[in-house]
Amino acid sequence: MKLAILSRNTRLYSTRRLVEAARARGHQVRVLDPLRCYMRIAPDDFALHYRGRALRGVDAVIPRIGTTITFYGTAVLRQMELMGAYTPNGADAILKARDKLRCLQLLAVAGLPLPCTAFGDNPDDTADLLSLLGEPPHVIKLNEGTQGQGVVLAEKRSSSQSVIEAFRGLYANFLVQEFIAEANGCDLRCFVVGGRVIAAMQRCAQPGEFRANLHRGGNAVAVKLSAAERRLALHAAATLGLEVAGVDLIRSARGPLLLEVNASPGLEGIEAASGVDVAGAIIALIERHLRRRRAR
Repeated sequence: MKLAILSRNTRLYSTRRLVEAARARGHQVRVLDPLRCYMRIAPDDFALHYRGRALRGVDAVIPRIGTTITFYGTAVLRQMELMGAYTPNGADAILKARDKLRCLQLLAVAGLPLPCTAFGDNPDDTADLLSLLGEPPHVIKLNEGTQGQGVVLAEKRSSSQSVIEAFRGLYANFLVQEFIAEANGCDLRCFVVGGRVIAAMQRCAQPGEFRANLHRGGNAVAVKLSAAERRLALHAAATLGLEVAGVDLIRSARGPLLLEVNASPGLEGIEAASGVDVAGAIIALIERHLRRRRAR
């Protein structure tokens, strides 16, 4: 198999692990910086060049596209799909997951349980917007934030209004959500590969912090999921069309709730906490898909 990994940094843990796993299974693998790719688009004639040479014969591509290059990175990925390469996460599925508002709308219309969320644009209606959520605390999230960045806990209504006004002053898109106090600063990361939850961890925030992200100093341990939590994680990934996903859940008094779905989840934390060879499972998924394609 000839495999490409779209990543801007070969030294990142996730990129390195995928390269190691692919080579260990006897595959050719190449890491491509999406920003060094350029394309020709014509009827029935798609071409992709990388660093001055045509890129041909790629069987499969694994996208590790950072949020800052989502637009161009997904355009490169879509071009490779149109040229016949398989990918576990297509460009359109990644775009659905990256837009938090669109993602929540799609998950909600599928009937999946979520924290109550509000979104608006006009500053004159901030008070009424907050009334849609009820009493604080409120969690205010930038629409394009990652790894816990751009997430603020406002414990008073006046604080919520101030943060919203500040974000609007920056012309930033954001969501406001109810705060689930009984979660005690913990969430669950469920790693989905090919319609199965292959690993899971519980992340808990440091004292004085409510964000459980490992990049914010949270700690992680392996966790056993309930049947309901597994079903919810699988349904969320399938709703967005993702075969590889990090699905974040929170345990509440009314059962598991969906926080977000990550289309390019990091491997370091989940592999360390669970001991599962997640990179190997992703390569195995691609192998199975290509065998079925060849059999057809």
